[in-house]
Amino acid sequence: MSPQNRSALLTVVVGLVIGALVALAGSQGGATVGGVPVFAIAVAAAFAVQVLVYIPSAIARTERFFDATGSATFILVTVGVVLLSPSPDARSLALAAMVIVWAVRLGSFLFIRIHRSGSDDRFDAIKVNPLSFLRVWIMQGLWVSITAAAAWIAIASGDQRGFDVFAVVGIVVWVVGMLIEVVADAQKTAFKADPANKGRFIRTGLWSRSRHPNYFGEILAWIGVALVAAPVFEGWQWIGLLSPVFVILLLTRVSGVPLLERKADERWGGDADYEAYKTATPVLVPMIVRPKAVKAAAR
Repeated sequence: MSPQNRSALLTVVVGLVIGALVALAGSQGGATVGGVPVFAIAVAAAFAVQVLVYIPSAIARTERFFDATGSATFILVTVGVVLLSPSPDARSLALAAMVIVWAVRLGSFLFIRIHRSGSDDRFDAIKVNPLSFLRVWIMQGLWVSITAAAAWIAIASGDQRGFDVFAVVGIVVWVVGMLIEVVADAQKTAFKADPANKGRFIRTGLWSRSRHPNYFGEILAWIGVALVAAPVFEGWQWIGLLSPVFVILLLTRVSGVPLLERKADERWGGDADYEAYKTATPVLVPMIVRPKAVKAAAR
């Protein structure tokens, strides 16, 4: 077995083990169906969906359905958790709605983007190797499971509590995060669609206040979900708080900000306007008041 395949196989095994441990911990004290915890069923289903779609995708060597499968998994599994849980209350239904609305919005955005581009160059060297390709699908299953863990654990907990200050604050934070994410993505899409901006970087709208406002919005959205879910956690169910922590680490340390910053530096590094923008504009958290230099450049 080649070093590449060994590395891919190791990642697959580690991803499955982590998923199993999260399922075990988050299932403590939760609802069961036929003696099997609902949360464990949810995690297993999240991985199963990835494998089922991976098989024809690997045969066709296409990544066209990758992003859509991730979003669809959030939606299908969340609906399943609600249906399998005993008497879901208003908090559970609110959590389900928050996850589903986020997934529908992201899924449609990513589907339209890949439909326009025709392919995703991140997969060019991966989809030709079955094990390497399987690795990214298993990692997507882990991403879905941990990201949605707070909501799924709370919905499956069976602990019915009325709305409290955490629920209200959480929903407000989620709404703000969603608005920022949606507006930022819309602004970037419109910017790229303008032929006059070909070869240029965006520094207008929310992008004049943060270099990655869409990721900031996404982080806020999942913090909001965790705030709504947290009051019903007990014991090992607190592992659900991994959800916002995982999102923050993933976007700021792994595949989000670092990847795009590196691509931007390779493309515009050394350009005076880009260097000035990079120096004056925060990486993630938007600044409230823009410096005069940034205002002038954004005109």
